[in-house]
Amino acid sequence: MKKVLQLVSNDFEDLELWCPVMRLREEGVQVDLVAEKPGLYHGKYGVPCEVDMSFNDVSAKDYDGILVPGGWAPDKLRRFPKVLELVSEMDKDGKLIGQICHAGWVLASANVLKGREVTSTPGIKDDLANAGATWLDEPCVVDRNIVSARRPPDIPQYMKALVEVLEKQK
Repeated sequence: MKKVLQLVSNDFEDLELWCPVMRLREEGVQVDLVAEKPGLYHGKYGVPCEVDMSFNDVSAKDYDGILVPGGWAPDKLRRFPKVLELVSEMDKDGKLIGQICHAGWVLASANVLKGREVTSTPGIKDDLANAGATWLDEPCVVDRNIVSARRPPDIPQYMKALVEVLEKQK
């Protein structure tokens, strides 16, 4: 069984967190929600998310991938050294990294974007380019293990690509 981490912090974009969680669980993937500390978190539109594990409770070696939600959560998530360590280790090992909307901020802070092609909300295009990425205005971009999408209307393409990349991993 594949195992994936879903990063959580308050003010996540509700659809960008929950759609990947539900879709991957439909595929039989174990998706563990992880945050700064266990507790109740809320999305931008009030959807709750109960988290049982902290960033320090998990190790990249135990998972096949990591998902970063959009919304305002990425600006908070990138401030945790453990989050950046998890993303960096996942990338080094070629494991799935999903980013949507503002989630690219976390990958930029983890220094994993140099020479990669990605997309995001246009509002952080310059941040990703300054981190060394080539930004593309497409619904979903796959560059090896990194799957990126722009915003909620692109979720169908994003979900399909997440499943395909995860299935191809050994």
